[in-house]
Order: sequence, then C-alpha cells, then structure tokens
Amino acid sequence: MPLDPDAQLLLDAMIKANRPAFETLTPVQARQQMREIRALLKQSVPQVAEMRDLTAAGPHGEIPVRLYRAKAAKPGDAQPALVFFHGGGWVFGDIDTHDNLCRSLANSGDCTVLSVDYRLAPEHKFPAAADDCWAAFTWAYANAAKLAIDPARLAVSGDSAGGNLAAVVSMLAQRNGGPRIAVQILLYPTVDLAMNTDSFKQLGTGYNLTAAAMLWFRHLYLNSANEIADWRASPLLASNIAGLPPAYIAVAGCDPLHDEGVAFAKLLERNGVPVTFRDFPGQMHGFASMSGFLKASDEVIADVGAALKKNVGMA
Repeated sequence: MPLDPDAQLLLDAMIKANRPAFETLTPVQARQQMREIRALLKQSVPQVAEMRDLTAAGPHGEIPVRLYRAKAAKPGDAQPALVFFHGGGWVFGDIDTHDNLCRSLANSGDCTVLSVDYRLAPEHKFPAAADDCWAAFTWAYANAAKLAIDPARLAVSGDSAGGNLAAVVSMLAQRNGGPRIAVQILLYPTVDLAMNTDSFKQLGTGYNLTAAAMLWFRHLYLNSANEIADWRASPLLASNIAGLPPAYIAVAGCDPLHDEGVAFAKLLERNGVPVTFRDFPGQMHGFASMSGFLKASDEVIADVGAALKKNVGMA
C-alpha cells in the first residue's frame, strides 16, 4: 500500500538510521531506543498554561501522572479532562515520550490532560497495566476537586497499546457502574491479540510497526497464550458491549493493526454505541505523534479536539 509522501520520507529516514528492530533488544534497551528516537525528532513543544507531575494511588504503589492544562484554571473552575494512556506495546513508552502529543491534545480539546505512567511488561505482566490505568482513572474521578476537573466530563484516550487500555477502562467503567466516561478516543488501538487479521498478515513488514514486534510485545505482556481471549487483553472479544461510551477511532492504512481497529468500530456500532471513525489510508502506525512532520498528525489531533469539545466541552 503506498504511503503518503511525507510518511514515506519519514520511513526512509527510519530505514537510513538502521536502528535494530525492537524485538532484537532487551526491554531496557528498547525503552532507551524509543527515548532516543523521540529526542532526535526535535519537535517544537506546544505551550500549555500548566504542567505538573503528580502521583495517583494504585493497587501496587504510586502511579506517576503528568497534568497538562490548556488554559489556567480559575478558582472554582472545573475543566473537562482527558485521561491518557501512552502506547509502546505495554513494554516501553512513558510520560516523556508522549509529552508532545499530550500537550497538543490538551490545546486541541481546550481541556486538562492527565497522562498516566502505568507499569510496564515484562517486569509487570498482564493485567498490571490495565489495573494501573483503571486505578489512575478512578483516582482522577475521586480527586476531581483537587485537580480542578469536572468528574461529570471525563474522557479516556490512548494510542496503540494505550488505545487498548483506554478501551479496557471504558469497559471496566461500564461493568462497574461508573464512573461515567463521556467519550473514548482510540488512536490505532491494539484490540485483538490473536493477531490474525488480513492487515496483520499483509502489512506486517515494511513499515515502522512490524508483525514481529507485535508478537514480541504480546509475549512479554501476557503470562500465557490463554490470556489472548481475555477481554482485558483483546477488547474486540468482549461480550456485553452495549452501553459503552461514544467512541472516536482513528486507524492508519499502512498498519498491521488497521483491520482490528475497523472491526472494533463496527462491533461498537452494531451494539448501539455512537462511533466517529477515521481511516488515514496513507499513514503508518504512530502518525498522531508526528506533528511537524505529517499533516495527518495535525488532522487527527484536530479530530480529537472536536470529539472532546462535542462530548465533554463547555456547553
């Protein structure tokens, strides 16, 4: 499938850099390589009114959370909020690797973003990441007054593995009777760890995310193959879908995860969940984080802002 010209330039630069494939590294090495890649991009940093590091109470200790506020909170001002879960295959990625994206989302949605630094595999296997994300979300709800956010206007989002976690948190909220989530925003989410779709087979080589890397992520994240069918690992396999929050789902055409994102959007729609769906045919996995390089990044960030303002913005 042909790439958008800007995406092709980016891919060519990645190939020229000749970095080792993630699946050939240790998790520690992979984390360092991802941090180096992000630093080399040298993207302009969107300015926000406030940024500060906090900690949420989790089931296994404190969870780092970074708060971004698009505009200063006035006394008594309760802003809409987006709780964000970063991508990285549950193995790498952190608050810093997604700093630029979270700043952009805060400004686009005119809201507060809370970026969650959940525990990573393989040191912390499934469902540790999901447990931390649920704990951070419920902490945000319980501490809304201290955070100057509105507990009635909370959204969740994530990219890739973070999209998986945002979908899982939405399902946990539905099953637990709340807290209510106004909208779930899923950017090229991982929702089916069976990894047997046509796009997984056909687009698993030649782009920035490979089938080999995905299999490596799955091996490091799960305790056994039996967990593939657990809806907390594969939200596409969940039952009792009705009543989930409205969704915005974006997928990339040159991404092995393309088809599962499409299938998840269709599953939600069949069960009466309102879905706004965008397919970016010439883009690779991870394009939302490439502001300054890809026009599609600006487009999807604007889309997210519109979805937030529609569902959690000021009346």
